[in-house]
Amino acid sequence: MSEADFQCGPVICGIDEAGRGPIAGPVCAAAVILGNSFDRSPLKDSKVLSPTRRAFIAGTLINCAAAVGIGWSWPEEIDRINIHHASLLAMQRAFEALPPSTIHAEKVLIDGKFTPPLPLPSEAIVKGDALVPEISAASIVAKVARDRWMVRYSWIETKWAFETHKGYPTAKHRQLCTLHGLSPIHRRSFRCTH
Repeated sequence: MSEADFQCGPVICGIDEAGRGPIAGPVCAAAVILGNSFDRSPLKDSKVLSPTRRAFIAGTLINCAAAVGIGWSWPEEIDRINIHHASLLAMQRAFEALPPSTIHAEKVLIDGKFTPPLPLPSEAIVKGDALVPEISAASIVAKVARDRWMVRYSWIETKWAFETHKGYPTAKHRQLCTLHGLSPIHRRSFRCTH
């Protein structure tokens, strides 16, 4: 992207996270600056897109958006500071991971009710992932990155079928926790078994 991409209005950074609800694995957040030339028409809340469509759009964003940053908060942090604060920490890390060579945003829009501490004016927007293209983009990148992390972790720890449920508390996942106990990435502060 060139500087011309940013001449048609304020530069917005969208931030969203994926992984508040699971009982295992990290929270992942993404920060995305689209640039004015990016086609926003495919962008929707990640939850309404198929996994294949999400993955395709995420690849396009990583290759063509003006800037993408990804941040994580790990299970031990979730257990120590709680899921709310861990999600905000992942968002802060995503913003800090934006490449320093990019033109930075003038305002940050965040999905939800709360904003992490950031050096720019920021606003939380409830259901922002369905309303603001930059937040939709962040939602897609965060969801794809987290799902891929969980699939790859399933190659290391095979007993819990992370590749199928991605750490979410399905009945089968809880049964596997009862059968095998907890893996190193289960959140001890969450109820993981029946």
